[in-house]
Amino acid sequence: MNTSERSQQMRFAAHMSWANTTDRSGRTAAARKASHHTRFLDMAREKHPDATEAEIEKVAESLRRAHYSALALKSAAARRAKRERTQAEKRAAAEQQLAKYRPGTAVA
Repeated sequence: MNTSERSQQMRFAAHMSWANTTDRSGRTAAARKASHHTRFLDMAREKHPDATEAEIEKVAESLRRAHYSALALKSAAARRAKRERTQAEKRAAAEQQLAKYRPGTAVA
């Protein structure tokens, strides 16, 4: 089985699995609880050990938003770099094509 077929098979299995799931949020609740939320709460408690639970929740929410804002910035930078590389490659290819038609220019 090649990579494409395996990917399609896995995609099919995932769709079937979700089709058989009646409680979607219940299925992912443990993972959501264990992932980012508790991490941000722990970070908030470390930063503000004397804060109330309400204050900890607010700080954790700010930490979560900051985290996702940083991810968005990194993603935008990566997309921009990829776009600039693609544009540079297209310019180089166009320049190479044009060089064929310039008098006295030999292209290998």
